[in-house]
Amino acid sequence: MILRTVATIPFPDQKPGTSGLRKPVQVFQQPHYLENFIQSTFDVLEGSAGQTLVVGGDGRYYNREAIQILLKMAAANGIGRVLLGRGGILSTPAVSCLIRKYRAYGGIILSASHNPGGPQGDFGIKYNIGNGGPAPEKVTEAIYARTQRIREYRILEAPDVDLDRLGEQRLGSLTVCVIDPVADYLDLMQRLFDFDAIRDYLASGVRIAFDAMHAVTGPYAHAILEGALGAPQGSVLNGQPLPDFGGLHPDPNLVHARALVELLFREDGPDFGAASDGDGDRNMILGRRFYVTPSDSLAVLAANAHRVPGYREGLAGIARSMPTSQAADRVAAKLGIPCYETPTGWKFFGNLLDAGKVTLCGEESFGTGSHHIREKDGLWAVLFWLNILAVRRQSVRQIVEDHWRTYGRNFYSRHDYEGLPVEVAEELMEHLRRSVASWVGQRFGSQTVAYADDFSYTDPVDGSTSRNQGIRIGFEDGSRIVYRLSGTGTHGATLRVYLERFEPDPSRHGLDPQVALAELIQLADHFAQIRARTGRQQPDVIT
Repeated sequence: MILRTVATIPFPDQKPGTSGLRKPVQVFQQPHYLENFIQSTFDVLEGSAGQTLVVGGDGRYYNREAIQILLKMAAANGIGRVLLGRGGILSTPAVSCLIRKYRAYGGIILSASHNPGGPQGDFGIKYNIGNGGPAPEKVTEAIYARTQRIREYRILEAPDVDLDRLGEQRLGSLTVCVIDPVADYLDLMQRLFDFDAIRDYLASGVRIAFDAMHAVTGPYAHAILEGALGAPQGSVLNGQPLPDFGGLHPDPNLVHARALVELLFREDGPDFGAASDGDGDRNMILGRRFYVTPSDSLAVLAANAHRVPGYREGLAGIARSMPTSQAADRVAAKLGIPCYETPTGWKFFGNLLDAGKVTLCGEESFGTGSHHIREKDGLWAVLFWLNILAVRRQSVRQIVEDHWRTYGRNFYSRHDYEGLPVEVAEELMEHLRRSVASWVGQRFGSQTVAYADDFSYTDPVDGSTSRNQGIRIGFEDGSRIVYRLSGTGTHGATLRVYLERFEPDPSRHGLDPQVALAELIQLADHFAQIRARTGRQQPDVIT
């Protein structure tokens, strides 16, 4: 084994987004590209020599090759031990679980989350810190700054590690411990949820369908839902992780999980359905002929948390991303606990969780989680719902409609305009920034603007401030329009438009959200001049 120092030059495009560095596979396959980012990460990790890292990925194309490079660079940079999921497989929630359980220094996750895979798809890498959560901005900014100055990287010339053989292997001074990717995560779930109650519920004839989308949650769902909980074989769909996700787009929403939606909306469909994404941190929840928005899901979990063993002692607080609907705020108010509004990005929840200020967190982008780890967690949300269903013995529809009768309904929708030219999207956002202040107090249709700004967040724990986190237009009746450019795409820019209106009248809770939000949809185009500036007549995705 030979330690090599390789000369390199910086790549200008290695600035991480809201959750790590994501690029097309071909970009990562360029000579030195992945190595530069890995070395830059190691360079800013003070005190990492001899420490333990958790490493795994979602099984997408280039995952196994990237892991071999990462392991050899970890050995060359003095890392002492790596916990590696067998086959290079670890869900993002499982990585967070392992970091926390074994008090690892941190972890490296190889995933582009819900982005497509395969040779023409995307790849990604991100670093998680010692609390198990995504690296905060000060760390990602330091990594990026280092990528712009890098001149060399270190790597060990050595045979590849056998990623599929459980147990310890040596790579120079590095110990690579290949572990069962599911066992520790399953143990944690068994301590949070009433598996006996869920098992009895499933044995009563209830039918479920979980779509793993040929991504990382397949092995977890087989082991937990069909194994530990006794759901019939075949309850897990698309359960084998594949490098190209079987041609699927592993994003659990109404568009990309269409087959599951159609199954649940059949008259004889399953009673409960769910899906997760590429790396296992997102979730979509369905009942028979009924879709639960992520915002409503967070609110329902919070309102029913006392029914679940791991949360029976009560919630310290709730946190939601700014674009997420205010449904959870209403639950928090009734429970007498705080509800924090943060920028988009799970990393913003970390300080609140570590400080004990919140117990549950959620984002409208199909992400929900709690203080059990420091990532959002797709299967955790599925088990939480199953635990509530097992206790209440009502359908998903009945539980959500009962929730609306108690708290009112926050009609909510997100309209995505994908693959826009970057300059067009940025000019649209700049137009909004220049204009919003002048709209305050003005009346548009039946709505009067109460406030309009570019959201800024000051962390209540460490006092750090994050600016330019999305344009908000709030109206006197509590309705909102929010505009953001997504930080998770790799092709062009994605404009996200969020629309929300509160309806207290139960007789109107059955309206189609697009009908209930029709005036706000028109106003959103009016304010941002979406059709005129982009040429798009309608969104690419509506959720």
